[in-house]
Amino acid sequence: MSLFSLISENRTRFLTGAVLIAVVVAIGLIDNFFLIWLFLGIVYLFSFYEAMRLFKIDNNQMYAYAAAVWLLALIYPNPDDLFFLIAVIFASLLAYTRDFDKRLFLPFLYPVASFLFLLALYADFGVSALFWLLVVVALTDIAAYFTGKLAGKRPFCETSPNKTIEGVAGGVLVATFAGFFVGSSLVDWPQALLISLGVSVASVFGDLFESYLKRQAGVKDSGDLLPGHGGILDRVDGYLFGGIVMVLLLRGLL
Repeated sequence: MSLFSLISENRTRFLTGAVLIAVVVAIGLIDNFFLIWLFLGIVYLFSFYEAMRLFKIDNNQMYAYAAAVWLLALIYPNPDDLFFLIAVIFASLLAYTRDFDKRLFLPFLYPVASFLFLLALYADFGVSALFWLLVVVALTDIAAYFTGKLAGKRPFCETSPNKTIEGVAGGVLVATFAGFFVGSSLVDWPQALLISLGVSVASVFGDLFESYLKRQAGVKDSGDLLPGHGGILDRVDGYLFGGIVMVLLLRGLL
């Protein structure tokens, strides 16, 4: 299959992706904490809804708790720390009641924790770090798709049969190379290379984890909100792993 044919067959997917990237870039150029908190919050709540469906949890009170966490993240200086507070509260409730539904913790593990880390990435390292993350994760996905379609032969793993070793390798190489140039304006080149590589690999497994959840739930997509992409989680899954890794590596290497 030629490159032109791939683009033609996936016109809706690429158009939706281009619009989403344009929106994100426009918000990033404004560079306002409240606006980014609000934008991430909208994506966060849609993702939480889709995760509840994937985990097959039917409890409307959970949406109020999720919203309360995000409201608290607006004023708390270290948003990612809130996840550990959530974990302590759930563990305390489990110990106290002894029959607390442990599944209720799952949506807070994924995707709530990741969104708290994304907000922390912006709060601690600025909009440039978010742009770096966007470049690495987006190019990992795009390059892996094209490389896999054009040259992929060997399956990557059973969880996602459409992924190939060649596609994953191509995506990671392209994203690491591009991320290195973006990151070098923020950190020294060895850190830029290592962080870009770590985030790219993490994004692959973020996508893989969401594929695992969908297979467990017996659905093709997490939702149908985005034409050509499926649900919100289908679009942000790589960022949910990549964002955590970027925060941890930036804190550990700087």
